Amino acid sequence: MELTNEDAAELGRRLAAGELSSVELTRAHLDRIAARDDVLGAFLHVDAEAALARAAEVDAARAAGEELGPLAGLPVALKDVVVTEGVPTTSGSRILEGWRPPYDATVAARLKDAGTVLLGKTNMDEFAMGSSTENSAYRTARNPWDPDRVPGGSSGGSSAAVAGGLAPWALGTDTGGSIRQPAAVTGLVGHKPTYGSVSRYGLIAFSSSLDQAGPMARTVLDAAVLHEAIGGHDRRDSTSIDAPVPPLAQAATEGARGELSGLRVGIVRELGGAGHTDGYEDGVLARVREAVALLEGMGAEVREVSCPSFDLALAAYYLIAPSEASSNLARFDGVRHGLRVGDDGSRDLDTVMSLTREEGFGPEVKRRIILGTYALSAGYYEAYYGQAQKVRTLIGRDFSAAFADVDVLVSPTSPTVAWPIGARVDDPLAMYAADLCTLPASLAGLPAISVPCGLSEGLPVGFQVMAPALADDRCYRVAAAVEAALDAARGHRLLDELAQRAPSGAPA
Repeated sequence: MELTNEDAAELGRRLAAGELSSVELTRAHLDRIAARDDVLGAFLHVDAEAALARAAEVDAARAAGEELGPLAGLPVALKDVVVTEGVPTTSGSRILEGWRPPYDATVAARLKDAGTVLLGKTNMDEFAMGSSTENSAYRTARNPWDPDRVPGGSSGGSSAAVAGGLAPWALGTDTGGSIRQPAAVTGLVGHKPTYGSVSRYGLIAFSSSLDQAGPMARTVLDAAVLHEAIGGHDRRDSTSIDAPVPPLAQAATEGARGELSGLRVGIVRELGGAGHTDGYEDGVLARVREAVALLEGMGAEVREVSCPSFDLALAAYYLIAPSEASSNLARFDGVRHGLRVGDDGSRDLDTVMSLTREEGFGPEVKRRIILGTYALSAGYYEAYYGQAQKVRTLIGRDFSAAFADVDVLVSPTSPTVAWPIGARVDDPLAMYAADLCTLPASLAGLPAISVPCGLSEGLPVGFQVMAPALADDRCYRVAAAVEAALDAARGHRLLDELAQRAPSGAPA
């Protein structure tokens, strides 16, 4: 098996054992990027020279006998919303074109301290606003399973990079599903951590009460290892939880043994359950039912659970998130950093600001700023934003009631498989519906993971596992059990199938 198809955990073992150098591994991925990213559009910035220099430093430290961590020498890709010192960081927007931050986000700093090698910054929907990565100001990302289809969003560059073998793993961010949904449609594992358990310091803000960074990887264990590296308290983030990171890799390892006796699993009726199947593809629901049957076969107790407020999650989210975005994006004024338009000495500051925003923001960002500003305006605040926050409270109560009876909740991750590029561009409501299943956990700040559960029409389907706050390890345990059972049933991993089906030179 070629290096770019191996799990990060196995690659780390080989690096530690001296069977492989970081330079060799990094070069293999850079070669893959050079060969395939013209089609996939996964990256917005790659600095091969810097990556190889960093890899050489790690190799030299290992050769000198220095004690290195398990991630040392492993390449990684970061979504371009993660501020990275000296590296172009645009959040997929023209308004930040050319900006090189003077500092690292906490998650970037922690990966750097762990000895990882930065391959580059991945493509994304502008300011993380989108479900397909078609809203990127620079290029459209494509799904390695079918380059005519979307890789999900807003972390579609990260999902395309990992599924296509351009990176062993990557960081994404999840505001309403932007890690889990792209992971689902590209056959990856993607986890949204408990809100506040991974630092938001240095993430370019979209919706501050929702944004969370998290891992996207080929396996549950890889995701758990990467999550452990970035998690934990950060005093620079006022919303950071001062609590230790649970033993996530241990939970994944235990889950892979397939022993779930006594685990209580709730199937969410409102997320594709009986009487709630409008908009859900039959193949998606079939694969999810099969995954649930596997859980029962491993000893889990399965029952249906009703969470009626989940039906309101989409409407609530698209009031809360745009409202917070309208505030957060006010800082992009053409004065302090990034794009500056019309400053020829003859115009006042307000005109320069207006011209910069008109040229620098894309149509979806403008749409959401307008929606959010309206929802926060005098006379409408309580009718829209205030009501949406009340719905958010009801969703949290539904979760609390459900978790009094079950240990985890499960559902499809996305109602459909990846759709053709361009199919939903002119229909915002259809685009927003891609996040139907992921929004409730985001609004409640709870952990949720997507794990591949098979194919429908030759394209990946994701299975979502949700858990109470700070019970991220529970998500990893159940996801690893599903992953192991499915891999055993088909005799190989889902992404191995992608690698084997792709003809030579095609974007796998």
